[in-house]
Amino acid sequence: MRICVFLSAADLDDRYTTPAREFATLLGKGGHTLVWGGSDSGLMKVVADGTEAAGGRLCGVSVEFLAAKVRPGVDEMVVAKDLAERKKLLVEKADAVAILVGGMGTLDEATEILELKKHGHTAKPVVLLNTEGFYDGLKLQLERMEAEGFLPLPLADLIAFAKDPAEALAYLTGAA
Repeated sequence: MRICVFLSAADLDDRYTTPAREFATLLGKGGHTLVWGGSDSGLMKVVADGTEAAGGRLCGVSVEFLAAKVRPGVDEMVVAKDLAERKKLLVEKADAVAILVGGMGTLDEATEILELKKHGHTAKPVVLLNTEGFYDGLKLQLERMEAEGFLPLPLADLIAFAKDPAEALAYLTGAA
């Protein structure tokens, strides 16, 4: 299975790197391919290292203005012309999507996949790994959107929330 992971390229502390590394190890041991932003820094590097070390394959999708930061020696690397093309390629190359901790770029990617699902343009399973309650506020907002009629589908049809890496991967492999 090809699993796209949206996450930060920032250097983060163990609260975030440990669960990300565990998720990556599960990906690799399961024989899955990591589809990710292609960066060789921060949390992106942690996940790529963990996936590769556990026997998984790597498919990076970078963007021209970040081409100097791509990870060398991956199984596949694509460099998109802009962020819109990058998001499109990340989703196209994957069978499922996992959202880990991240900043504005991760939030942008997360809302993009949810919009695609909302409009019926993809049926790929999406899970959000809520490490250390990082996305509690987002979950609350999405639940409010659902309760107040802003979502045309039940929230559970758009995204699943997982407390730990094993639960996240189990959801993706069971839903695909």
